[in-house]
Amino acid sequence: MDFLEPILKSPFTWGLLVGLFFAGMALWSHFKTQMEFRRYKKLLGDKMELEADQYRKLKEERERLGQENENLRLKVGSSKENPTRDLERELEIFARAEKRMMINAPGFAAAWESAKAASHDELVEEERGKSLPKKIFRKFFRSEGAPVGAVAALESKSGGVSSDGNG
Repeated sequence: MDFLEPILKSPFTWGLLVGLFFAGMALWSHFKTQMEFRRYKKLLGDKMELEADQYRKLKEERERLGQENENLRLKVGSSKENPTRDLERELEIFARAEKRMMINAPGFAAAWESAKAASHDELVEEERGKSLPKKIFRKFFRSEGAPVGAVAALESKSGGVSSDGNG
């Protein structure tokens, strides 16, 4: 052990041991940092993958909702353009008005029935082709804000039923 004593007392040996100790601590810290960096990279990759999946799902849902919105817009547009809907609505209004007038106005029933019969005869003749349809006159001469009297005057000039129901 005599040969170890001068080596252990040498300042070079002590400097080497302290240097190796700090180098070991630096390597340990480096490996620890590398492991943490890999873990963070993996977490970031997972997070980006999840966010991409959510973004894709949101985009698909947005496209689906946009398509659904477009379909509904087209349905609403086509239902507004549907002439049978307006005709059915007008027919319902007339049916309700007829019931109210039958109840409220004495003597209205006879005049109403004769006006309905005359209108029916006109429609039958229009369908046979013996007279021009009144729809044509209404489309060309009646605007949204036209007074009812003006339309009645046009219809009476063309041979239509007047407002008193006497043909």
